[in-house]
Amino acid sequence: MKQLLISSCLLLYMDKQTDSHSPTLLDQLRTALRVKHYSYRTEKSYISWARRFIYFHNKKHPQAMGTYEVRAFLNYLAQHENVSASTQNQALNALVFLYKHVIQKELGSIDAIRARRPKRLPVVLTQKEVEKVLAFLSGTQAIMVTLLYGSGLRLMECHRLRIKDIDFELRQIIVRDGKGFKDRVTVLPESIIPQLKHHLERTKALHQVFSKRGYGEVELPYALERKYPNAKYEWGWQYVFPAKNISTDPRSGARRRHHIHESTLQRAVKGAVRLAARWTAVVVFPTPPFLFAIAIFLTLPPVIFQLRQIQKSSVSTSILYHSPLRSPFISSSLQK
Repeated sequence: MKQLLISSCLLLYMDKQTDSHSPTLLDQLRTALRVKHYSYRTEKSYISWARRFIYFHNKKHPQAMGTYEVRAFLNYLAQHENVSASTQNQALNALVFLYKHVIQKELGSIDAIRARRPKRLPVVLTQKEVEKVLAFLSGTQAIMVTLLYGSGLRLMECHRLRIKDIDFELRQIIVRDGKGFKDRVTVLPESIIPQLKHHLERTKALHQVFSKRGYGEVELPYALERKYPNAKYEWGWQYVFPAKNISTDPRSGARRRHHIHESTLQRAVKGAVRLAARWTAVVVFPTPPFLFAIAIFLTLPPVIFQLRQIQKSSVSTSILYHSPLRSPFISSSLQK
């Protein structure tokens, strides 16, 4: 009874700050995520899972719960919500982080009912299919998809690309804080260089206009803004694909230009795929933008050299997408 009373009292200020010197549980979780440099998207996701976990157990405070309650929540997701394996894993990771870094309580063996991960054949674009989709893209979206295809960039790696990380002389792109917080170097396609340079000229002119209005700064990673106060105004730190409008930073509250939202490119690719399917009858399946990064491995032999050239940290997933039946290089070698 006493434990339930303590849990109820703690939950009263979980979503609201009753004392300026006593951060709420979710505020503590948010702080821990930022200290460890988790992305804003991960921060929102983990906080959402923590809140769902608490409400699932009738607003009982996590301090008064443990492995049994976590297992019950994960079982509910798998059996009643029918979530995918990746969604259940995300919920598990969020709760493990909450207990380890905020509550400072180790969870035992959970042994929950795991959602089944279906084994599906991957969808891989051929070079002809990529050309058909690119034909229905123009402007900034065409440049971005060409970089996804020609450089093997992931979706958010392309969106977060900074001007200083493009080396036209060496024909290479430096990817900062990629998957697993790792940097890597990849190739810059020569065919896109003239269009990319023209795009940067227009972007620089627009940056000068916003600078005169007092919105010339850009978000800097980690503590660089304090170490180099003027770096946020420098041209090299600006995004290659900035948004057209000013937005409010959800973390700092600063008003400035961010990179364009990922849904912009996703909608453009979706529309291009529909047009390509309607007028050319070549692409007839859903094509998310990340497939263009995978399609690069169908263009130049050998496969492993391509993966190492762009310095992917793990080649196993990319090799899965490299279908022998659709690759002219592998199929021809098999015929020999």
